[in-house]
Amino acid sequence: MLETSRLILRQWQEKDLQPFAELNADPEVMKYFPKALNRQESDNVVARFMAMIIANQGWGFWAVEMKTTGEFVGSVGLAHQPDRFDFSPCTEIGWRINKKFWGKGIAKEAAEASLAYAFNVLHLPEVVSFTSIHNTPSAKLMQRLGMQKQTTFLHPALIADHALAEHVLYKISHENFIDSPL
Repeated sequence: MLETSRLILRQWQEKDLQPFAELNADPEVMKYFPKALNRQESDNVVARFMAMIIANQGWGFWAVEMKTTGEFVGSVGLAHQPDRFDFSPCTEIGWRINKKFWGKGIAKEAAEASLAYAFNVLHLPEVVSFTSIHNTPSAKLMQRLGMQKQTTFLHPALIADHALAEHVLYKISHENFIDSPL
């Protein structure tokens, strides 16, 4: 479990399934993903996240909740990508936040906690993040986190002419990460 001034990043619980499914079904939240997810697909994502956190490495994409209210915010965390991309092996950071919390610094706060974990606990040399070239809000967050644009690439899970296939890759090294007071 990770804590910030406003957030708790923790293992997934049964109570997270419904709000996560609602988030994954929201066309605005899923605008830069190939499709919105139905309940079963969303639950399968949580099952993979839980397996990653518990069974595999002890960390991954955490459920995020507001510290004061316990309200589910979304998911933020890390994923090891051993061989999926041309730039693999790597560890990526990503986020999926309920639009109710957009523009409040929640994603940045949770991402900073995840980066601190990546660098100070896991001692990773660098972390990457990527998104569709059309997803300027996420790219701007990557920049606010201190990540530097590296290149563009075609996402291997999408056909080359898919509207979201072209992605931008950002990276931050341990040396360039500045711990912010959480």
